[in-house]
Amino acid sequence: MEDTEIPKSTEISETLLSPEKITTNLDYDEDVLEWKYQITIRGLIVSALLGILFCIITHKLSLTVGIIPSLNVAAGLLGFFFVKSWTGFLSKLGFLVKPFTKQENTVIQTCVGSCYGLAYSGKSEL
Repeated sequence: MEDTEIPKSTEISETLLSPEKITTNLDYDEDVLEWKYQITIRGLIVSALLGILFCIITHKLSLTVGIIPSLNVAAGLLGFFFVKSWTGFLSKLGFLVKPFTKQENTVIQTCVGSCYGLAYSGKSEL
């Protein structure tokens, strides 16, 4: 019978990553603006449109099924799709469109989540 015993782990004496591969949390330099500048008109418009859509979906599900699943993932995916469609459509029309920032996307998802939470329970989930 062969010896199948695995030797005990040895102590690691060197770093696993080379210093060139160690980065900070931000992979690129992006200035984070003050909160006043993160809430933009276009972010609020997208939030309002998606909020209305999710309110309708929530009311329909609540009245027919009675159970509302968590729609956070759907809000994130539809928000991403809507934002990409918006910027793609405007760029095809010849407008110079600045892409949505991470902060704007977060504002959109938060507002949509609050809208469908209010539509279902009458109180905010925040």
